[in-house]
Amino acid sequence: MADSTVTVVGNLTRDPELRFTTGGRGQASFGLAVSRRYQVNNEWQEQTSFFNVVAWGTLGENAAASLTKGNRIIVTGRLEQRSYETKEGEKRSVVEIIADEIGPSLRWARVEIERIARDGGQGGGGQGGGSGSGGNFNRAPDPVYGDEEPF
Repeated sequence: MADSTVTVVGNLTRDPELRFTTGGRGQASFGLAVSRRYQVNNEWQEQTSFFNVVAWGTLGENAAASLTKGNRIIVTGRLEQRSYETKEGEKRSVVEIIADEIGPSLRWARVEIERIARDGGQGGGGQGGGSGSGGNFNRAPDPVYGDEEPF
């Protein structure tokens, strides 16, 4: 089955929460509110959808270090459904966006880009390091640019 890519633009509903797996891989999760405004019979209507976003590895570590509640961002990723059981034994299901890319929306803000040095192909950096091989099966490896600039 091919991956379906989604792109959403919205505002963070909470600061990213950064956790680390026992293997040291970072995972950031945060909420995103996506609003749509439309007109019906000369009256403006607004509809807001809320999404949970999960970012792994250095993407998650950088998101947690860079983003705060209220920031307007763009997220590209895939939808993933998972099921779990509550403490009371109730079965629940949730759909999350697993982020491949996250960036600021530049419509209402300016940013300054700070490049992160790579540590020899591990995708590196951050607390606890380790976003090398270990479970990121649906994402292509980071490109290796050598001495040339990627952009």
